[in-house]
This record gives sequence, structure tokens and C-alpha cells, in this order.
Amino acid sequence: MKILNVYRSEPDETVKKLVEIVTRDRESESFDLYADEPDYDALVEKIFEADQTISWW
Repeated sequence: MKILNVYRSEPDETVKKLVEIVTRDRESESFDLYADEPDYDALVEKIFEADQTISWW
């Protein structure tokens, strides 16, 4: 199962720990929306490639 983690803001230690737990023994990828100019076309592609997408605020 491939998981995509989408971050609205820079993850703090709690979020990092939760991501570690959720993605244990699974393939995972991340996408940072808090970047200066996020590539939304790439985000859409990643969402369709992933089996599960989690948004972290």
C-alpha cells in the first residue's frame, strides 16, 4: 500500500511521530503545500498514484 502524506504546514514532532506510526511497513511519499509555489499538477498525479492520501494540517 502506498501512502501520500500532504503537509499544509511544516510538521512538528507530534505529526512526525504520527506519520512514522501510520506509514510503518508501507511505502510512503510526501508533498509540501507550504512550499513557496507548490506544483499542483504533480500533487494530482501523486494522489492518483497513491492508495491512500492523508492531509496533515
